[in-house]
Order: sequence, then structure tokens, then C-alpha cells
Amino acid sequence: MAAETEKDRRGAGGAPPPPAVEMRGIVKRFPGVLANDQVDFAAAAGEVHSLLGENGAGKSTLSNILTGLYRPDAGEILLDGRPMQFHSPRDALDARIFMVHQHFRLVEPFTVAENVVLGDHRGEGRTFRLRHRARPCGSSRSASSSVSRS
Repeated sequence: MAAETEKDRRGAGGAPPPPAVEMRGIVKRFPGVLANDQVDFAAAAGEVHSLLGENGAGKSTLSNILTGLYRPDAGEILLDGRPMQFHSPRDALDARIFMVHQHFRLVEPFTVAENVVLGDHRGEGRTFRLRHRARPCGSSRSASSSVSRS
């Protein structure tokens, strides 16, 4: 089956499709801290985004709201134009929202490929083969990994 194109996703009259994920006016407060202040974010299907900012800028808080770990104090989340409320991480997973958390104590250090596989919950139970091409430290060759689905 051919991959869906932008033209295929367009609505009536050729209007652009709604963002796959949209966060509007997100506010999150903690005691003495305004972590997110009217944050807007949108991503179309197939786009890859990164959130950059200093420590304490609210990046993790925003991600935790999108994945159901935190509830926003104000604002809304839309998936394909439909409002959603996540009461738990399971709600977000069921809506196909996944995140690989950045924390050194969750798992042993993983390669980029292993982290991508870790965050892929679609069709739980699938297997992946990781082919390592890493060389020991001090080797003159670079290290890389590749992922193939079995």
C-alpha cells in the first residue's frame, strides 16, 4: 500500500488537514512555579519536533501533559482536530501518544535505535532485531546501530 500523501490528507476544498497533535493555551502551575504559560504547539502527521530550552523552561512538563502524566490547569489538547483529555498515561497510550523519557535511571544506556524501539508501543508484542555495529572505545571507526522489524 502506498504511503499517504499531503494531498490525500486534505479536506473538503483542498483545505489543509488539522494538525495530528495540537496543544492550545496550555497552563501548568506547581507551588511557586508557573511551568507552562499559555503554550501552543502543533505537529502534522509525520513531522518530527524537538523542544529546546534551558533547564526549568517547561519542556518536560509540556511533554508530561501530552502523555497523560500531568493534567493541565488550563488549555486543551486536540488529536486530529478532536479535543482529548488524558486522565492517565494509559489514556494517552490508547490514543497513540508515546514518549521515551529522558532519565538515566530508567534503563541502561541505550543507542538511538534502541530508544526509538523502546518508545514504539504500536502493536505491542512485536519483535525487533537490533544489529550492532559499535566498536569498543578507542576504535578508529564510528559506532552505529540499525533497526529492522522482524
